[in-house]
Amino acid sequence: MAVRIKVNGVEHEVDGNLSLLEALRRLGYYVPSLCYDDRLGPQGSCRLCVVEVNGRLVTSCTTKVQDGMEVRTDSEQVNQVRREVLRLLARSYPRDAYARYPFKEFHVAMSKYGVEPQGTERQDLVDLSHPYIVVDMNRCIKCFRCVKACDEVQGYHVWRAWGRGGRIMIRPDGPDFAHSSCVSCGLCVDVCPTGALEDRSVLIYGWPDSWVKTTCPYCGVGCELDVGVKDGRIVDVRPSRTSVVNRGNLCVKGRYAWDYIYSQDRVLRPLIKVNGEWREVSWDEAIGFVASRLKEILAKYGPGSVGVLVGARVTNEEEYLAGRFARVVLGTNNVDSCARVCHEPSAQGLEDMLGTGGATNTFEDIDLARTIMVVGSNTTENHPVIGNRIKLLAEQGKVKLIVVDPRRTEIAEYADYHLALRPGTDVVLFNAMANVIISEGLIDREFVAERVDGLEEFEDVVRNYTPEFAERITGVKANLIREAARLYATNRPSMIFWGLGATEHIQGTEIIYQLIDLALLTGNVGRPGSGLMPLRGKNNVQGTAIMGDHPKKLPGSVPLAQNLERFEKLWGVRLNPNPGLDGIEMVDAAMRGDLKALIVFGEDVVMSHPYREMTERALSKLELLVLVDMFHNETSRYAHVFLPAASSFEKEGTFTNAERRIQRVRKVIEPLGESLPDWQIIIRLAKAMGYGDYFRYSSPEDVWNEIRSAWPAVYGITYERLEREGGLPYPTPGLDAPPVKVLHVNQFTVGRRARLRPVAYIPSPEQPTEEYPFTLITGRTLYHFNMGSMTRRTGDQVIEPEDFIEISEDDARALGIGDGDMVRVTSRWGSAVVRARISRRVSRGTAFATVHHPEASINYVVSPAVDRISHIPEYKVTAVRIERVS
Repeated sequence: MAVRIKVNGVEHEVDGNLSLLEALRRLGYYVPSLCYDDRLGPQGSCRLCVVEVNGRLVTSCTTKVQDGMEVRTDSEQVNQVRREVLRLLARSYPRDAYARYPFKEFHVAMSKYGVEPQGTERQDLVDLSHPYIVVDMNRCIKCFRCVKACDEVQGYHVWRAWGRGGRIMIRPDGPDFAHSSCVSCGLCVDVCPTGALEDRSVLIYGWPDSWVKTTCPYCGVGCELDVGVKDGRIVDVRPSRTSVVNRGNLCVKGRYAWDYIYSQDRVLRPLIKVNGEWREVSWDEAIGFVASRLKEILAKYGPGSVGVLVGARVTNEEEYLAGRFARVVLGTNNVDSCARVCHEPSAQGLEDMLGTGGATNTFEDIDLARTIMVVGSNTTENHPVIGNRIKLLAEQGKVKLIVVDPRRTEIAEYADYHLALRPGTDVVLFNAMANVIISEGLIDREFVAERVDGLEEFEDVVRNYTPEFAERITGVKANLIREAARLYATNRPSMIFWGLGATEHIQGTEIIYQLIDLALLTGNVGRPGSGLMPLRGKNNVQGTAIMGDHPKKLPGSVPLAQNLERFEKLWGVRLNPNPGLDGIEMVDAAMRGDLKALIVFGEDVVMSHPYREMTERALSKLELLVLVDMFHNETSRYAHVFLPAASSFEKEGTFTNAERRIQRVRKVIEPLGESLPDWQIIIRLAKAMGYGDYFRYSSPEDVWNEIRSAWPAVYGITYERLEREGGLPYPTPGLDAPPVKVLHVNQFTVGRRARLRPVAYIPSPEQPTEEYPFTLITGRTLYHFNMGSMTRRTGDQVIEPEDFIEISEDDARALGIGDGDMVRVTSRWGSAVVRARISRRVSRGTAFATVHHPEASINYVVSPAVDRISHIPEYKVTAVRIERVS
């Protein structure tokens, strides 16, 4: 609803839903404020934003616009109030800070109204304990923005007001900032108007002289970043205030863990291993060597002897080119990615049942949901921006929350129901929930009648999975199963989020079938605020999964067999019709001696694959192992060539986040040293192999335009449109068409009707025994990312310096283990030594270990068992014993 107001004698039409401050700022009028930030609720406490409305002074941040208002923003009465407020605040404010940082909000206001500070600095008010943030309370004006930001947006309540009246002080909840409950998101720094809280990097390198918007290189949320550059160097990162994904928020990794690009051990020149030692060479020599060896191996053993593995940290364009290189140049379908190795059950399950291997809805639907079920996801640590959004909605009573997880993770603390099942018993639990929904008549009968098949067959399977039976297997009380099932089915719309805790099982794909079954039974598909959302682990897992880096699928995630002719025409070559080997099978083939050469883009196979001892033996047998990466890793020990890759801050392209949103990656700085973007490395390799004419691309945009021609769902997404409109979810089939945000509204991609898929429980082979009495779960922490190759080279390493294993208090007592002791974890497959944490998060008989540091390398222990359908490792269930070591 638009209203008309008059400002300083000029009439304007504005949105009637805005506050007066928002309206005035959108119209371009300067109205200072200190306690207001558009990410926070209005306070009206500083009174700096006062304006005259019809002759009366009001705080504009707490006043809604109304039709007919006559506003003065700079009358003498208004200016007098603002000067007085600023004088009071400036009495003890340090003069030096005002002179050094004139661009700060408070300093700009003082300058405009002719107010100068009179104070000096006290060293006892400066806290340098934190690796990223400097606290200087000499500059605190008690605007309470940091307190409100931490309370209202992050929900951590770190900053608190101590004392009363004129003696009030803002302090963290610990002895110093580094030892507080802070999670280092940096939001308090963003909202601080004075620099009392400031990024250490800015104090070291200076304030940026330019900003570039790009997309975060970490998890699959896809937060947008504003990256600050000074003298050609990145000096700061801030959250994009215009992003619909992160809404002005970031986590510690996106906000601060970017300094790995300047790490002293980054590889910046090509390397060839000679007699066990790395030797620097030119790009021509390195590329020539790789091409020569590949030609020899192909001539001797054939295309089945070579393979390509691609990490999900590279762009969509580079993912596409890697798969194209494997098929066009090497003639093999032995191409796979980490996206398939961790989240293939998500893509396969959604594709099998609904027809599209991606999230059914977008993150915008979180605000519309009435119930959210989080399955196998430590969301506030692994996907913090989304996790905090869900957590705060639950804390405020705006959404009901069900958490299914063996651990009592942070988000479980906010759940209405925490179903703490025994690891590996998910199938029984979800069958029992379906049993309740059917037996109590809670299905959406109209939706099922119109759009769902297979109900009778499904009922026959779940009939025997009563909540009482499930309680015996899962350990979850029958009454909790009933109540959670009723809540999900009746308090609609309901959304399901899941992570690797749902997929990394021998029945991972079938668990996803079950989650889809629950959504179909209750009509929670194809509607706003409902649906199914796999929380992707890496920044471009969703893109990787659909760009063709798959042994049985081509770009667009289309089956190899049915689409061979179309891609032969597009690429101009005959393609190998035989399905290739996936990543697990390639390692097995190398062990047998059948795979002779492997090119790895941005992955640490040795650190990430299960049963590390066997993986090491397999890779040591390869005749050629080529790494394309930024850093040496555990796989480097077995590599013959290292090609230095540019970081995402040093190249152009796109990423696709967990909600199917394609977003621009923009070059912020020039590549360091002689590093090159992966797409240029692939083109050089293709040319050296004699296929230069098939890889004539001058830019990532050229590659993207070919992807648009190969995959109709993204035809309407051009670089120009992404610049104009921001990130767009696919499908966006037309140049002028809006993106499809909610899938399966009137029909599924597979057709009008979807079929329920009943699943029978098959216990994991990794059951506890007398020799191995504990069940080990592996996962990530807030401060590190996957194998840690990036985060271990940042200040996050200071905050979380090593891997750990969580053990319950009861188990620790029985084993004689104290908090911080080193313990040996042993399975039938290997052992690792790691530091113990005594924790209430895990139940008796269960342990949880992190996976980021090569010193511990917990994957020595992990079972080689794989999913029955998608063939991904069962990282979440391994039988182990735990012993204290001196």
